[in-house]
Amino acid sequence: MTERNVPLRAVRIEPKCPTCGKPADPKYKPFCRKRCADIDLGRWLKEGYRIQTDEVPGEDETETRSSGEGGGASGQRG
Repeated sequence: MTERNVPLRAVRIEPKCPTCGKPADPKYKPFCRKRCADIDLGRWLKEGYRIQTDEVPGEDETETRSSGEGGGASGQRG
């Protein structure tokens, strides 16, 4: 007889710290300790997490200025 009638069981995987790979502590979830959470925060603040694109930095700013959006304080001197 085939085992198709047996219900599948979900396997609970122990979450691991994304910084060091140790088991996560519920107090600092998803991290294992405060130090790993602070390391991750530092990476965010220093813009260490980025998604690469083909856009040139500043493209959005020139489009906004040329379309007249951005209000009266655009930084231009008259």
